[in-house]
This record gives sequence, C-alpha cells and structure tokens, in this order.
Amino acid sequence: MSKNIVLCGVGGQGTVLASKLISAAALEKGIPVMSAETIGMAQRGGSVFSHLRMGNDAYCPMIAKGSADMIIAFEPGEALRMLPYLKKDGQVVVSSHPVIPVTASLGAKYDYELAISTLRSKVSKLLIIDGNMACNDIGSHKVLNLIMLGASIYSGALGFTEDDFRWQIQKRISPKFHELNFKALEYVRLNPQVIIENK
Repeated sequence: MSKNIVLCGVGGQGTVLASKLISAAALEKGIPVMSAETIGMAQRGGSVFSHLRMGNDAYCPMIAKGSADMIIAFEPGEALRMLPYLKKDGQVVVSSHPVIPVTASLGAKYDYELAISTLRSKVSKLLIIDGNMACNDIGSHKVLNLIMLGASIYSGALGFTEDDFRWQIQKRISPKFHELNFKALEYVRLNPQVIIENK
C-alpha cells in the first residue's frame, strides 16, 4: 500500500490520535510509515494537522501539494485550508459541523457555507458526515475522531478495516473507553442517515 493522507481539525478534536491509530494499523501490516504533525495550537482551539505517508516510496514525512490521496477533516474550514494538498480525484471525508476558530475573535471571517460549497465544487470524491449528529447520538463529542475514521473506512479510500482499528484501540486506549470508541468507529456504517453527501 502506498498512500498519502492529510488529517486536519482544531485543537481538542483528536486529530493526532487518529493519525497515530492509522500509523499503528499500517505498521501492524508491515507498511512503512512517516508522519509529521503540527500541534502547537492544539490547546488553544487552533489548527491541527498531520501529514501521513505510507509505503516504500515515502522518503520524507511532508506531503507535497497536489499529492494527497485523501484528506480526513474534522472541520470544514480546515478541509478547505488543506485542499491544495489533495491530488486530482483524491477523496475528502469531512465533518459538516463548523468549529469557529480562535482567529474569529480577532476579526477574521469564517464563512461556513462558502467552505462547504467550495468543497462541493472542487472535490470529485466527497463524503460529508454530520459529525455533530453522530456525536450527540453516541453521547460524546470526544469520539469524533473515531467517527471520522469509520467514515473514511466507509468511503473505501482508506485501505483499512474496522477490525484493524479495533485492535489498535484495544492496545492504545484505556479499556473503559473501548466500547464507546467501537461504537463511534462503526457508527457511519450502521447509521447511513448521518451522511449528508457522498459522491
């Protein structure tokens, strides 16, 4: 498997953990992995992203613009910001729920409708999930990252199965949270009504 994935969101959404779970699942299968993350603004609600490269042809952790096979975005504005990294016909999986960035308090404008409409017009393979609905139904907003991993599996573009991640959850997350995370991981598959758009 050779794949370049950008994960992006804001602080507190579990972007880095999702990246680590994908990396661990790849390593479990003997797939070489390189990754790079920015987490400096994680505690302030700022942008967080991870570049994840898998395969024998990965010699640098950073993904060049126009070469990402997939963007997994926990927030639509961040998906739009990372869009230049997506290759032609790449897959975007995004949660529709906006998180107003800290920069908005400094006067920066956040246009949610523009972000969604731009993604719809520029991305040929787009899966939009109502992440807020899913989190409310499950009863925790801390599992959005697992919901989005499940959605990425559902898209067919990720190249891993739910069982691959169940194993990593068991190894890396406290047992008291296993069932909650398992429920989040399978949520999109079992509740297709949460899908806003799939093209």
